Amino acid sequence: MKVLLDATAIPANLGGVGRYVDDLVPCLVSQGVNLALAVQSRDAEHFASRAPRAHIITVPHLLERRPVRMAWEQSGLPALVRKWRPDVLHCPHYTYPTRLALPNVGVAVTLHDATFFSHPQAHSPLKQRYFTAAITRASNHADALIVPSIATRDESIKYAGGSPENYFVAYHGVDTKRFYPVSDAERERVAASLGLAGQPYIGFLGTLEPRKNVPALVRAWVRAFSQQPNPPALVLAGGKGWDEEIEPALAGVPSHMRVLRPGYLPLEDLPGFLSGCQVLAYPSVGEGFGLPVLEAMACGAAVLTTRELSLPEVGGDAVAYCEPDVDSIAEALSSLSADATLRQQLGAAAQKRASEFTWQRAAVEHIKAYEYAAAAKS
Repeated sequence: MKVLLDATAIPANLGGVGRYVDDLVPCLVSQGVNLALAVQSRDAEHFASRAPRAHIITVPHLLERRPVRMAWEQSGLPALVRKWRPDVLHCPHYTYPTRLALPNVGVAVTLHDATFFSHPQAHSPLKQRYFTAAITRASNHADALIVPSIATRDESIKYAGGSPENYFVAYHGVDTKRFYPVSDAERERVAASLGLAGQPYIGFLGTLEPRKNVPALVRAWVRAFSQQPNPPALVLAGGKGWDEEIEPALAGVPSHMRVLRPGYLPLEDLPGFLSGCQVLAYPSVGEGFGLPVLEAMACGAAVLTTRELSLPEVGGDAVAYCEPDVDSIAEALSSLSADATLRQQLGAAAQKRASEFTWQRAAVEHIKAYEYAAAAKS
């Protein structure tokens, strides 16, 4: 089967959709998909090394500007499809060419989450309007919809419509060659690079956006540990985001407590960061999947998260749960911090469960979606 995958929406740091495409592509190729990959020039060498048997199509460098890329998707991408004549066009980030008009080419679209409908307050108004329209369009017109969780499938159908048989659940995987429990020396190296040599810390990994519930985490951390003379630090790793409530929450942190905001950590530092944290706290109010939770689990971390949307599908019985409010988060942080045996048990269970989530398995589900999309146009 010949598939053209449009990877031009990938950000320069390979975050978000970038991690998804980066890990999926080699597995698709290894399972026999004849893959053509449209990429921005900055990513061409990277994907050529990740999937040597894929055909790499480099598009104009101007696509690094988002408005230009969006315009190209509606004009330049259809031209590529007409040139390459794939069986399926896979658009991995919500949107696709709405006027493709090629009768023999199936269209598969990945919808990463539906919180634009269920949690509109967690997104900027412009982004919320744009993606609700994109999801509705794809749900009702694309030949196959690929989603990372049952929760995302059900939310998408509830709010955007579409036929249930057109949806394919493909859980994300985790690359255990990248994410695994590291040595004490590696944990200490990463902690020292953050200025935390010898100091315990509570970790968070993700973009600092409203649905991640970071202000509540900050306030809960203060409530749980402010009376301790040497409280664990709080490390908020990830993109800056746009949560306006974070600064007021940080302003209330006592002077003897340390909050670090290192931004994006290098990929090679993530296993040490996740393995080394006392607790990886991820009190999100809603996720399409929750990849940071899975990556932390693979590193043997004790994870604290919520039961909102997809997160129980990822964590199962191998993580600790709380409600997404300050009192519940604080109580859970305090309990986990005080119980090293429980943290060790959770870490072992988490690593075992994480091993069930593989990108090879995700690729199998994607191929099912491709076959369905191709059959719809045959």
